[in-house]
Amino acid sequence: MREQIYTIPINEAFDKAISNEPCDCPFCLLHEMLENNELELIMGASMMEPDVRIQTNKKGFCKHHFDRLYENGNRLGLALVLESHLAEIEKKIFEGGTLFDGKGEKEQAKLKTLDDTCYVCDRMNDSLMKMFDNAIYLWETEEDFREKFKNQKYFCLPHYRTLLEYARNGLSKKDFSEFFKTAREIEKNYISELGGDISWFCKKFDYRYDNEPWYNAKDAIPRALAFLSGGKNTRS
Repeated sequence: MREQIYTIPINEAFDKAISNEPCDCPFCLLHEMLENNELELIMGASMMEPDVRIQTNKKGFCKHHFDRLYENGNRLGLALVLESHLAEIEKKIFEGGTLFDGKGEKEQAKLKTLDDTCYVCDRMNDSLMKMFDNAIYLWETEEDFREKFKNQKYFCLPHYRTLLEYARNGLSKKDFSEFFKTAREIEKNYISELGGDISWFCKKFDYRYDNEPWYNAKDAIPRALAFLSGGKNTRS
């Protein structure tokens, strides 16, 4: 079910991705927005809501989001979350020896489930998938968005793969063919340009090129990392 509420942030992210310098993948910008929103909520209005606490107690957080919560600076808020989460782990895994079978297999399975879940990841990934679905809907129905799509500098490879998956499932064969042609041309042009910048970056470490200008190669490494693995072009 496509939800129109997502079309505003999608358009804003696509506009921002074009105007940013250096440019960004629009879905990485959406990912960052969703992540920040969830972290702000969990340390604010949502912290004491019973249904939210049930989920945070059960799922916990991945290391990255535990670190982000700690960096937030709300030590009491994080301590309250940790208090009930630790109690839940103790009860479900260690208390009373209910899972003790002498082999540790049941306990290991419970620990793996805990390790594979994160409240923030699950929430924002669910919203991001809806963003992909709505982006395809916008491409299919709005000419202005098609033009905005064509003007994107690139999509990071992880999000490009997901974009193609949603387009293949959401468009007719004819429309997908047109979509794929446009998206692939964007990626093809960018990786060619990026590869050239990386090569020039390498050459600049050769004394024979000391007097040559850098052109666009100075930030080629962070741009390549953002393209290959996602994230904003903010590495230095």
